[in-house]
Amino acid sequence: MASKATEDAGLLNPSTRKVAHDSRIRGALLILAMLASLGLLYWQVQNVAVLVAFMALMISAAALVYFMRPQSSESDLEHADPADWAVTRMVADQSDIGLAITDRAGRLVCANELFTKWFNGPSVPPELPLQGGGNELLANAGRAAWRDGRGYAEGLRRGAAEYNAKVVRAGQGDEYLLWQFKPQIQVDVIDEMVRMVGGGGGRSLSESGILSVVIGGEGRIRASNQAFALRATGGTDANITGRNFINFLRSDDKGTIFFEREGRHGTPVRLFHIPLDRDKEKAPALILLIDDDGGMVERGKALEQVESMLSLLPLGLALTDRDGRFLFLNEAFAQTAGIGEGEQPLYPGDLMIRDDKSAVADAVRRYASGPAMAGDLAVRLRHGGEEPVALGIAGVRGLGEAAVLLSIKDNSEESKLKTQVAQATKMQAVGQLAGGVAHDFNNILTAIIGHCDLMLLRHAPGDSDYDDIQQVKNNSNRAAGLTRQLLAFSRQQTLRPQVLQLPDVVADVSNLLKRLITANIELDVRHGRNLGPVRADPGQLEQVIINLGVNARDAMPNGGIISISTKSYTASEIRASKSDILPIGDYTALIVSDTGQGISPEIIGKIFDPFFTTKTVGKGTGLGLSTVYGIIKQSGGFIFADSKLGTGTTFSIYFPVHRLTAEQAEKATLNSPPVKASAKKELWGTGHILLVEDEDMVRAVAERALVRQGYTLITACDGEEALEQLAQHMGGEEQFDLIVSDVVMPNMDGPAMAKQARTQYPDLPILFMSGYAEEQLRNSIDLDNVAFLPKPFSVAQIAEAVGEILAEHAK
Repeated sequence: MASKATEDAGLLNPSTRKVAHDSRIRGALLILAMLASLGLLYWQVQNVAVLVAFMALMISAAALVYFMRPQSSESDLEHADPADWAVTRMVADQSDIGLAITDRAGRLVCANELFTKWFNGPSVPPELPLQGGGNELLANAGRAAWRDGRGYAEGLRRGAAEYNAKVVRAGQGDEYLLWQFKPQIQVDVIDEMVRMVGGGGGRSLSESGILSVVIGGEGRIRASNQAFALRATGGTDANITGRNFINFLRSDDKGTIFFEREGRHGTPVRLFHIPLDRDKEKAPALILLIDDDGGMVERGKALEQVESMLSLLPLGLALTDRDGRFLFLNEAFAQTAGIGEGEQPLYPGDLMIRDDKSAVADAVRRYASGPAMAGDLAVRLRHGGEEPVALGIAGVRGLGEAAVLLSIKDNSEESKLKTQVAQATKMQAVGQLAGGVAHDFNNILTAIIGHCDLMLLRHAPGDSDYDDIQQVKNNSNRAAGLTRQLLAFSRQQTLRPQVLQLPDVVADVSNLLKRLITANIELDVRHGRNLGPVRADPGQLEQVIINLGVNARDAMPNGGIISISTKSYTASEIRASKSDILPIGDYTALIVSDTGQGISPEIIGKIFDPFFTTKTVGKGTGLGLSTVYGIIKQSGGFIFADSKLGTGTTFSIYFPVHRLTAEQAEKATLNSPPVKASAKKELWGTGHILLVEDEDMVRAVAERALVRQGYTLITACDGEEALEQLAQHMGGEEQFDLIVSDVVMPNMDGPAMAKQARTQYPDLPILFMSGYAEEQLRNSIDLDNVAFLPKPFSVAQIAEAVGEILAEHAK
């Protein structure tokens, strides 16, 4: 508890200020009365001497009254009817919510025990130990309360706990704020039922003659009310928790259920089984039993009690009569079924799509007659889309008009999650397959392109074979482009990321895109402000824009507008969007939209699948958008598609803003090389090279290419043979200057061989040839002075790579 100082008159409590205010009023009235008396006397006697004498007499009388008044100290004035905060706190401690009171100066006046417990002592709101901007939300609620009388803040997190807050302006002069904190509690249906049946709810059911039990999935009793304990054991004090429920009941050959203790001559009972978790085959359940002959409770009253119980459950439950008409449905059922406020459906079939109406009606009539049975039916709700839901149907007896108990579960989130998991699994499997195929295909293309280069060196332009060889090479390069698309989709492509600005990339590719689109299509480019830098491969980003632009062009055969824009999104904007996919942070977005035909909802979920296309045969490979997807994901970004038939399609791509540390920025500035004029690279060289490659055709092409450029080579077909060659030559005059090795090989692969070689020759440079992504390989190869050459490569490319490494090593 805390109290306020009263030395400053502006901080007196309301009662003290009222006493002082009343004293001033009485003094003012006394002065007015004296002045009025003097005026009347002068008007009657018209004598100044008499008037002065009368005034002196009045002043003397007033002074006598003042000095004879009962004395009250400043302390008495201060404590005249003080606010008793001790009583306030005593009352607040009885509440089940956290309470705190602050004054206009922001000082804590009072707080109950729950508030102190939840927030580690008497912290002063809104400055509480909260996470994720909670104090800012709380401060906004406080300002709203001072302004409007009340304010609210939701989702205040502290550790694993989450709270909702309500702030109210209070006090005689509205000089206090009352802060109310209530925890958000995730309801556990089973625990809630155990507490209800074992507590006041169970006692109420016992008084109405309804026996209630909560059992676990294994059939053992979790809780029961007194009425069940009395019938099952003969006394109310027996502890039956943990015992097997079925051991207390028996049934005869007619299906009549009665208590084991009472025998066949006991009163039969009707049993209602309500599962508390429909996802489990052996689920915990709430069991309700009533007398079958109506001796303990009337059936109409029993139905009323059952409805009261069903309304408390968070499960979607409803009751129908024998004709299938609704008698009762709880709030959870109405919410899951999409029943609007004020809407009163007559039959369960009214909630289903047309194809499922008759099946539901037949099932309800079937379960309404004959022996009590239960089952499930997969149906599609009228307001639930194409995803089916499970409708549980159980026959009930002994409840008057009620004949069927319906249960429904909102599994939309579960179905959505299953779909996402299935899609992700499929994309991962196809990606692995595509990556493997592309890697093997790159070996073949390396051999084809290499042999074409070697033959072109022996033929001059104009030769009869020159054009044919060039045509083979050109088509091989087209095939290499296809493998790059496969690797991009499988996120195994070699990227060269740079820190860049998206507007620069868009400007570079706009001229090319204008040549690709038709004359009746307008290209509109706009850029936002305060765009943060992103880290990505500029060449691959250009490929993304080209692919999206070409798709937009094909979607507008009659012309339209392609819009390319960039925009900045702050962390607060991402948090406000409540996205389940985007992590909270700063983003720079690239948005490509068109005014074309749009994509139907049935197709939009498949557009990123490889080889999926809506174009006619021969006009598309189905890899355009899957390539876009792979590049964006490998670059750490996110892509979303939004489309409406007849309106157009928008692709929104979000890249995290790249933040350079002070050390990185300084290093980048110091190490930035001066701009030099580009010169043709020298391909000739000298050196002793160990070439390790398991594919004979690739090894042969690489060997011939390097030998032609002046290098001396020794070859090996795997890592083990390479280590043997190292042991033979590194001690002599012809020691190796460079190792050129494949990555994936039988027996011993390239990285394992390189690690062993580096233990003896730590300064030996290594060039890896691979069709896999450089980033993927660097994660598995923890070595310095290692370079990468992506496959397929030409004769000139491998010669350039070898020359650059040897030149750098010679410095």
